[in-house]
Amino acid sequence: MRLRVKQSPMPLLTLDNLEATLFPHREKGERIVSTNGVFDLLHVGHVRYLQEARKLGDLLIVGVNSDASVRRLKGETRPINPAEERAELLLALRCVDYCVIFEEETPVSLLEKIRPTFHTKGGDYNIETMPETSVVRHYGGDIRLLPFVEGRSSSRLIERFGVQ
Repeated sequence: MRLRVKQSPMPLLTLDNLEATLFPHREKGERIVSTNGVFDLLHVGHVRYLQEARKLGDLLIVGVNSDASVRRLKGETRPINPAEERAELLLALRCVDYCVIFEEETPVSLLEKIRPTFHTKGGDYNIETMPETSVVRHYGGDIRLLPFVEGRSSSRLIERFGVQ
């Protein structure tokens, strides 16, 4: 197995520098893969999923839900970890090239800027009911569902250990 060294100068992107950062990758014809989520307590299911996503292209961008969007989606006791720390943990993985924190509950606006070749979600999702499907298909991208690691979820871990 060959180790890949990250060459991303600013791996935690903002919405303001996202398009400029991706421009040289597009110019080289690289396949951009994206995914998104809360990633509140990083676990082996996340790692396996992200590794599979990265295999689909030349770089992987992870959209991380902001703290406010997590509270709207999961309730006032979440997130456990702040968005910047969740992004930092993801960026420590070799398979993740960039992260960007977004404020909305869905990644639709973010995907309009990223325009990935492939947008990935876990196998527990339904492509036809995902809000991001129409935007990705509109510009010619594709959605891929990746294997879900049964029994591994941040919500289940939080519930199991009674973390509040």
